[in-house]
Amino acid sequence: MLQVSPSGFYASRGRPESTHAQTDRRLRVLVRASFDESRQRYGSPRIHEDLIEQAVHVSRKRVVRVMQEEGLQARVRKRFKSTTMSDHDQPVVANLLDRRFEADGPNQRWVGDTTELVIGGSQRLFLAAVLDLFSRFIVGWAISAVNDRHLTIKALEMAVKRRCPAVGLLHHSDQGCTYASEDYQDVLEAHGITGSMSRRGNCYDNAVMESFFSTVKSELGEHFDSHGEAKMKLFDFIEVFYNQKRRHSTLGQISPAEFERRALAQAA
Repeated sequence: MLQVSPSGFYASRGRPESTHAQTDRRLRVLVRASFDESRQRYGSPRIHEDLIEQAVHVSRKRVVRVMQEEGLQARVRKRFKSTTMSDHDQPVVANLLDRRFEADGPNQRWVGDTTELVIGGSQRLFLAAVLDLFSRFIVGWAISAVNDRHLTIKALEMAVKRRCPAVGLLHHSDQGCTYASEDYQDVLEAHGITGSMSRRGNCYDNAVMESFFSTVKSELGEHFDSHGEAKMKLFDFIEVFYNQKRRHSTLGQISPAEFERRALAQAA
């Protein structure tokens, strides 16, 4: 059936494993370890970066092949779904950020937004978050069964206590009533924070936050059995994984925390 001689067949049975096969076998172990350590969220680009960091010299194409052979596949991103309640008569401010999604240092430009998650079969849970555009670090977040100003203020207050920003920080959000509310604007003013808002119905004006929420839903999921489970899993994903470990393409495939550490060391 193989169209080889008996002597050639038996010789191949006793021949030692090739160097390429040995490397592939070791590579499978390293690739799966990286995939599992990322909670099965990494695709080939980030796994390739993990291997480079471990001084494993291999092409990304080979990583792709090994992942396909092992059946390892990162989760697919979800489509954008708006939760903005912009039909209100409260005052809004100009779009000062103007899609400039970068900063020269931490606590110069923050963006905030809210997204909807699901508890059980039909109950809703809302996640509000505040992100620093310098490092993509999530500086504040909160969850609630109600999408109101108390939720967004709680996330903002966490960010302020955590980072203690100087006067002049720019804070960007959508025109939702939770951000346009007098209470939310009072908190911004009390800390010397300048407000900025997206144009109405334009998700691209706050694209970085939309990207973060897409990452949460694709890598963690958006359905949870209970409020307690959601809080526990979101804490683990945001604080333990996303901020501290997850490689970010915008940051040169290092985590937000590592990006800030390197920037601080360079400044010193």
